[in-house]
Amino acid sequence: MNYLNCKIDKELACVAGKRLMENSSDEKQLEATSFVVHATRGVIRDQNIRRKAMLVLLALALLSLFLGFTIFAPALNPREHPWRVIFFWIVCIWLTFTALLLALFDLLVLRLQARQAERALREKLDAARLRQGSGAAEQPTRSTLKD
Repeated sequence: MNYLNCKIDKELACVAGKRLMENSSDEKQLEATSFVVHATRGVIRDQNIRRKAMLVLLALALLSLFLGFTIFAPALNPREHPWRVIFFWIVCIWLTFTALLLALFDLLVLRLQARQAERALREKLDAARLRQGSGAAEQPTRSTLKD
């Protein structure tokens, strides 16, 4: 502990401590942002989590509608509390719209996967036909069947 008795060392320790305190809030903000980004990637990439998120979002929207029309109806009187009503409807619409966007994304992913599976199956069939009929007459293809 004697090495901190020097005035220069104490000043450096104070400056380093201030930097640590300044950077800690930046790091916490960065950690929160990083967490949100990684969680979003996980929801988007995994089909099961994406569908569970859609279910939870729709359940929350329905629950908020139910509570808004029953228990919270006096607090959501539009003549007395217009901003509460606006906020309530924005939350309900946001939850529903987020579930809708996830459903559309899921639909696009399914179409892409179906197209990739069809392409892979077609390539397998073409390869099997080439192995089976090498030297034999050409097998009818999709374009010759239409004619």
